[in-house]
Amino acid sequence: MDTIASLFSFITTPVSWVIVQFHKVYGALFGDDTGWAWGLSIVSLVILIRICLIPLFVKQIKATRAMQTLQPEMKKIQERYKNDKQRQSEEMMKLYKETGTNPLSSCLPILAQSPFFFALYHVLNSIANNDTIGVINESLLESAQKAHIFGAPLAATFTDSAAEAAKLDSSITTVRIVTAIMIVLMSLSQFYTQRQLMTKNVDTTVKTPFMQQQKMLMYIFPIMFAVFGINFPVGVLVYWLTTNVWTMGQQMYVIHNNPTPGSKAQAAYLERLLKHVTRHGKTRNRRERAIVKAIVVKGRDRNEYERKFINGLNKEGLAAQTDGTVIKGEAAAVATAEDGTPTPAKRQQPKRQTKAQRQAGATKTADDAEQQSAPTSLSKSDEPEDAKPAAAAKKAAPQPGTSGRSKAQSGQRKGQQRPKSPSKK
Repeated sequence: MDTIASLFSFITTPVSWVIVQFHKVYGALFGDDTGWAWGLSIVSLVILIRICLIPLFVKQIKATRAMQTLQPEMKKIQERYKNDKQRQSEEMMKLYKETGTNPLSSCLPILAQSPFFFALYHVLNSIANNDTIGVINESLLESAQKAHIFGAPLAATFTDSAAEAAKLDSSITTVRIVTAIMIVLMSLSQFYTQRQLMTKNVDTTVKTPFMQQQKMLMYIFPIMFAVFGINFPVGVLVYWLTTNVWTMGQQMYVIHNNPTPGSKAQAAYLERLLKHVTRHGKTRNRRERAIVKAIVVKGRDRNEYERKFINGLNKEGLAAQTDGTVIKGEAAAVATAEDGTPTPAKRQQPKRQTKAQRQAGATKTADDAEQQSAPTSLSKSDEPEDAKPAAAAKKAAPQPGTSGRSKAQSGQRKGQQRPKSPSKK
């Protein structure tokens, strides 16, 4: 471990300088040789580093979302080329290049933080070995060795012997109790952080190997912290516990305000957003407008929770617009379709009539038709007397080319006649 830490010795001077500057501030409040002064200096170092890493954290979130979006395409590639690993890797790299994503982007905060971690370990190890390092001179070294956090020296480890603990003015029992509690808290915080990421902020509709890997890491990382934590000095345990708590709080904020689409966190967020929008009748800030705009633009590609949100707005007489705003009143009477376009009003179905109403309507229609045809046609009684015999003779006269008897009189059936079947010989 010392060999690995020595590789980051180039950064030990800046890290030691930052610790000393914070120690000056807290030393004036709590005393130069107290554990509060040195412990809070390490906590402040963590906070400063994590604030500087916020842009990388935002990039990590975007990279993680992009990777989650690509999961269906990645699964198709794995199924298509499951027998050709080389072609599978080539297609994966091609997909990353086309979409502009990088799988390593999700590890940027950890990779960027690792030099500071190893530098701090190297500083604390030098304090335990009574060696000056960076800007920590002999007086500061003596002050740091006297500092105790809950009775455990800043540079003590769980694996120290009783003689080494006595050398740092402490007992082995106190050192092991304090370090064991800090190791357990460090592992639990890491487990909880990974668990809330898997249970709340992951699209459960997509089952991919990436999710299985994340689930495995949820158990592997806490075990790694527990195993390696017994070799960490108390100051490093303070550093790592603080950064885990920071990560947990930072992730809780992201899950609460910007959840992954299709996750349980999004369902809870859209439920809260629906209550706020229906109460105020509008979106309140830019972030809410951006989320509503993204949902409207999706159209038919909305997931279950987003469709439920849009339907909830329509039930309350509200309609989401493409710019992220929400309108109400007469303008919201026209509902929006799944693709974001207005839908026409539904056609009103006619009421069913009773049998008496239908008969009365038919009688009225017949009477109206008879009245309309009365002026244009003459009744039989109004016809001239000489026209009656002529009409009767015309009706009785057979048509040319036909016999005098009708089909009914000749015994033939109406309709097309079936040809007679040939007789059997």
